[in-house]
Amino acid sequence: MGPWLLRRLGQVLPTLLILSVLIFGLQQLMPGDPALILAGEERGDPQVLAQIRAELRLDRPLPEQYLHWLGRVLVGDFGFSWRIREPVGALILAKLPVTFQLAGMAFAIALLIGVPMGVLSAVRRDRPLDWLANGIALFGISTPNFWLGIMLILLFSVELGWLPPSGYVPLTEDPLQSLATTIMPAFVLGNSIAGVLMRHTRAAMLTALSQDYVRTARAKGLPERVVVAKHALRNALIPVITLGTIEFGRLLAGAVLTEQIFTIPGFGKLIVDAVFNRDYPVVQGVVLATALIFVLLSLVADLLTMAVNPRLRTA
Repeated sequence: MGPWLLRRLGQVLPTLLILSVLIFGLQQLMPGDPALILAGEERGDPQVLAQIRAELRLDRPLPEQYLHWLGRVLVGDFGFSWRIREPVGALILAKLPVTFQLAGMAFAIALLIGVPMGVLSAVRRDRPLDWLANGIALFGISTPNFWLGIMLILLFSVELGWLPPSGYVPLTEDPLQSLATTIMPAFVLGNSIAGVLMRHTRAAMLTALSQDYVRTARAKGLPERVVVAKHALRNALIPVITLGTIEFGRLLAGAVLTEQIFTIPGFGKLIVDAVFNRDYPVVQGVVLATALIFVLLSLVADLLTMAVNPRLRTA
């Protein structure tokens, strides 16, 4: 276990280094000149543009710009936002709890819906419950998040007046109001992932239920709930764990439309504003932080898989 963990941690740094090159390089392909945007009304003055490019090191060769940025990142300095003149690290730390709360609630909803439905669908294969579960999963997978978000706002905010249509209240200020402002976007995000988890759980359970060890457990006279929960589900969870960690990382990075619809000040809104304003340090910092989260989640998935499957620990 120890040597394996050290090897996995040793793979993190080269992976992040390659990702940093891609993040910095691909960003240079973005159209537009940041100096023109930052100059505002003085964009026609060549001296002002030259001064801005010199201050932001935009007049230096790209390799030099990359090494300067990487050197600062290695000591935990992501630089300053060109637009609002605030540290990028502080912006990330301010937005990360918002996105983590939203993603955590969405993932909890997805687990509570997707995994039980997948298990029941597999146990009741080709029965009405199986057809109903597949229909719900298909609805979740095929429904666009922006459409579902708008429909929920029209129903629960405009028609019924039960929930606020937009905005965000921190959990530390008012837990109930924070729940009220995040439950709809969390359901929108969790709805699509629940469908994916349901389909994968169903497929994994069908495979597990057809294995010899399940037939042996049934031949011993064990109750069906014990066979399903202890023998089949535990082995079926291995691919679901891997998928779940990937989907959780996707929630952290891909909630852009949902955050825009519900005006949630999270990672998505931060990076959209940064892209429109050509605020390169913010874009680089957010994307690199997201990549780091994905790498760590991949490590967590491996650890959880080993915890569920003892054979992997022995190997």
